[in-house]
Amino acid sequence: MKVILVNGSPHKKGCTYTALTEVEKTLNEEDIETEIFWIGTKPLVGCTACLKCAEIGRCSFDDSVNDFLDIVNDADGFIFGSPVHYAAASGAITSFMDRAFYSALIGGKQSFYLKPAAAVISARRAGTTATFDQINKYFTISQMPIVSSRYWNMVHGSKPEDVKKDLEGLQTMRILGRNMAWFLKCKDAGTKAGIQLPETEEIIFTNFIKD
Repeated sequence: MKVILVNGSPHKKGCTYTALTEVEKTLNEEDIETEIFWIGTKPLVGCTACLKCAEIGRCSFDDSVNDFLDIVNDADGFIFGSPVHYAAASGAITSFMDRAFYSALIGGKQSFYLKPAAAVISARRAGTTATFDQINKYFTISQMPIVSSRYWNMVHGSKPEDVKKDLEGLQTMRILGRNMAWFLKCKDAGTKAGIQLPETEEIIFTNFIKD
């Protein structure tokens, strides 16, 4: 079993990375394979709703989003980490997730379907819960079970050294890792026991414009 941890910070080994590595270490202790995927610092355009992904099965803008989409099918779970920028997720991770999730949906892939996910948030001070809520919305619209910890998944500090002093935040990361590992093992056991996936329905889009 494998979990991909997405680092949505412009700093490759900053505060968000420090939080993610605490989760990663715990997952590895639970015999879960991991990979940290950094979205990088190159400009990431937002989704333009061109619908090209429906034709080619990937995003029409060929950047780190497509690099990520190339590996998601091999993952059993996901952790998405973001710093707080103006009380919200960073612009880069927002564009990244908009396009990655939309490409998977419109492209007809089941890349995220019923795979557990969690958000990890890093901030100097405030804006963490708003960012946490924002990222979780990607999971709920994609039928992804959300794995929780004993507190909202956040760490505080303006540099990695500060995060390492946030003992409660680091504990939250470790509990998240153990809970993710437990969920994955339970899902694997259920699959091996012959439990089938839920029955699916054709998507219904309601038009709220009345004649």
